[in-house]
Amino acid sequence: MPIEPTTTQTGTPVASDAHSLTVGADGVTALHDRYLVEKLAQFNRERIPERIVHAKGGGAHGQFVVTNDVSQYTRAALFQPGATTETLQRFSSVAGEQGSPDTWRDVRGFSVKFYTSEGNYDIVGNNTPVFFIRDGIKFPDFIHSQKRLPGSGLRDATMQWDFWTLSPESAHQVTYLMGDRGLPRSWREMPGFGSHTYQWINAAGERFWVKYHFASNQGHVEMEGSEAELIAGADADYYRRDLYEAIKAGNFPSWDVSVQVMPYEDAKTYRFNPFDLTKVWPHADYPLIKVGTHTLNRNPENFFAEIEQAAFSPANTVPGIDISPDKMLMARVFSYPDAQRYRVGTNYTEIPVNAPKAAVHNYSQDGAARHGFKPADAPVYAPNSLGGPVADAAAAGEGSWESDGALLRAAATLHSEDSDFGQAGTLYREVFDDAARARFLDTITGAISGVQRPEVTERAIAYWTAVDATLGASLRANLAAWAEADLLV
Repeated sequence: MPIEPTTTQTGTPVASDAHSLTVGADGVTALHDRYLVEKLAQFNRERIPERIVHAKGGGAHGQFVVTNDVSQYTRAALFQPGATTETLQRFSSVAGEQGSPDTWRDVRGFSVKFYTSEGNYDIVGNNTPVFFIRDGIKFPDFIHSQKRLPGSGLRDATMQWDFWTLSPESAHQVTYLMGDRGLPRSWREMPGFGSHTYQWINAAGERFWVKYHFASNQGHVEMEGSEAELIAGADADYYRRDLYEAIKAGNFPSWDVSVQVMPYEDAKTYRFNPFDLTKVWPHADYPLIKVGTHTLNRNPENFFAEIEQAAFSPANTVPGIDISPDKMLMARVFSYPDAQRYRVGTNYTEIPVNAPKAAVHNYSQDGAARHGFKPADAPVYAPNSLGGPVADAAAAGEGSWESDGALLRAAATLHSEDSDFGQAGTLYREVFDDAARARFLDTITGAISGVQRPEVTERAIAYWTAVDATLGASLRANLAAWAEADLLV
């Protein structure tokens, strides 16, 4: 085959790949070397701003197949019996930057985009069923506390524990983070959760509250802290490489997808707030109902185009699915699309990896990087008498919930078991075994030993004492022993 000539971005052949246009072989470079200028300008813009959180990650394409009938709970097309839907999955770390090691202790992002016949549906979750806070107004402060000091550019244990101990609702998630779940062996071997409560609406208009669970068919496997530290130094892209090579070899990872379903009226009198992102629903009250299987079976052809530019958002719902009065979820519904417009561009939904398979009909127009457009005679406003698209409440299938209508700034207080520390204590005492509890104590001792302010250390001890009194006493003794050992050294 003949070799194609190098061209500019607009298709014009160029004279040289190797030599700039200069005044003589050793003279100044000519600014009008159009290919040189274009090539450098394009290179300067190869990177889009990294995500503020979940910056480091990887992903793949796959499919979701419904194996069980849950149509009594939702009319959403992707969850109807036998439905098969193309998907895109992205895994990530929360706090680290683009170049950070995969195996730092952290919560892992677990996000799935479903290219449904009714539009894109995104489940944007983590490998834990809860989160550090319950109100979106605290999210920027939380992330700032977990990132880096503005002066030194270093991460800081004092800052982290200062925030956590002044935000007791974080206890449940920090227990997960400092436990074995904070170090999964691979993305393939960890669970995923929608974490939030969502609303499902069936064909009759009946409403239900649901939580999503993804159980890895590779097993849920973690690694020791010492192993994670060694891998961090040897292969910063350990998780990304593992996923890519497994799929390349034909070892397609899969997850069984289940939901917990709460009848709509139960939420009003349940013993704790079912919309609180720091809480789980006990399976004894609301057992898992199998929906289907999600499988990853195709690596991206271009990591930047298909994974880095991928834009997920919990605002992306479809008929038969809606949000809930979860305060974090309501904030994310604004925050995520807004972040994508800044990071990827105003028309980020036109990028192929984000574009829906379903037809798009609306009145938005223009904006940077707009490349799709309507016919010149198409109406650009609504209402119109020119045959333009018309909103259809029945087709949208929106959800709803009741409110007392009062505007106030407060946490929900209508539920009898809304303790910040109760479920964290249950996780520590009843889910962790003896070995996991011992590892957990070592982990939090090491994490808190870096705190530089005694009053924050005392609050950290009180924080874990509120989770479990014996744990708090053991932590105090451990910190004293570690401090004495440091003095002796």
